[in-house]
Amino acid sequence: MLWVALQAQPEAESPRLADCIASLAWWALQFTPKVARVDDTLLLELSASERLWHGRVQLLKQIHESSKTVAAVKLGRGATSLVAMARLQATGLARSKPDDLPLFTLAAARPHLATLERIGCTCWGQLRALPRAGVARRFGASLLDALDRAYGLTPELYPWLTLPEVFDVTLELPSQVETAQALMFGARRLFNQLQVWLQLRHCGVLALALMWTMDARRDTAVQGELVLRIAEPAIDTAHLQRLLAEQLAHISLPAPVLALRLRSLETQKLRGQSASFLPDTQAAGDSLQQLVERLSARLGTQQVLQVQGCSDHRPERMQTWQALVSSTTSGAVAPGAKGLHDFRAEALYPSWLLATPLKLALREHCPQYGGPLTLLAGPQRLETAWWDGDHFALRDYFVARSEQRGLLWIFRERLAAAGGTEPTWYLHGLFA
Repeated sequence: MLWVALQAQPEAESPRLADCIASLAWWALQFTPKVARVDDTLLLELSASERLWHGRVQLLKQIHESSKTVAAVKLGRGATSLVAMARLQATGLARSKPDDLPLFTLAAARPHLATLERIGCTCWGQLRALPRAGVARRFGASLLDALDRAYGLTPELYPWLTLPEVFDVTLELPSQVETAQALMFGARRLFNQLQVWLQLRHCGVLALALMWTMDARRDTAVQGELVLRIAEPAIDTAHLQRLLAEQLAHISLPAPVLALRLRSLETQKLRGQSASFLPDTQAAGDSLQQLVERLSARLGTQQVLQVQGCSDHRPERMQTWQALVSSTTSGAVAPGAKGLHDFRAEALYPSWLLATPLKLALREHCPQYGGPLTLLAGPQRLETAWWDGDHFALRDYFVARSEQRGLLWIFRERLAAAGGTEPTWYLHGLFA
């Protein structure tokens, strides 16, 4: 058996988690599912994890190195949990045999230390050598039970810790923070905790909220909040941290911040991926979705747009522009996006559509644009929007060629203008 006991050490110039032991326990769950909390000490049973981490030496080294990202810790190990806790309590006991450990390191013996010292019993081995019946009668059976557990004679039973359903961690800042961008220093520590929580729950985060508590002595709001939403579930928080930094750059704090709180709002279970025996090419950099989210956070959502199809056959109203992040994050399909595929596939649309159709001159019944136009294809008849008042469309579209301007997309109105005898022609698009 291999037990490790951990205790967090205070850090003077570092942000302090509201419950550092709980956060340290989440971190410890990546090494073993058997993690128990006893007062301010964490107990880890690691015997089943040694092979996974390539041996005891590598496992203990990984625990010592990776714990620095959560908190400064001191460590004790032993064949039982009580031995590990005893070696944790005093320096110089890391290699002591159980018989040589002082009695004050055994919690069950502390109420009886004065009596035991008067009879010359100062270490575990001396207590173990006393008659069991006399020890039970004088000090109670609980002391013998603790001694048996310490030497591995009886099983050690602890309530193992489990992860909460929702990530919600508070961080107390070592000093007041005056600017929003400076909050990233403390937020990075919360994101490190979030990533551990996500990895252990095998899920990705879709939405989270960063909240901060401000100085109540100022005549301003006491609480502030920033919500981050992404389209794809993320288990790596690097992208979330970049988005947060972009958002904080646009925020002004009305009062100094004293504490931060990070809470998950929406998560999603991650699907497993099948690995390949052949080496796959790995794309460098962020994905397209992450790039769009970063640009939207930096420039504003109304500056990064995408085209959205509309349920209308009039070319000038077939599409509209809307914020790309809001549409992809919500996952909504634009109304009328379906059902237009067949109509659009039959038509030959230009690559550039004029915002307002340009009226063409007529000469001998032929439309003119940099010279006479030659009709190549058409007509494509359009008759729609009779319900839209003066905006109804009765048109015949043609693909025309101009000797000077190339291929053009023109239409004629099927109804002659008031007082006219010939239909009116318009230029509506250009072919690249």
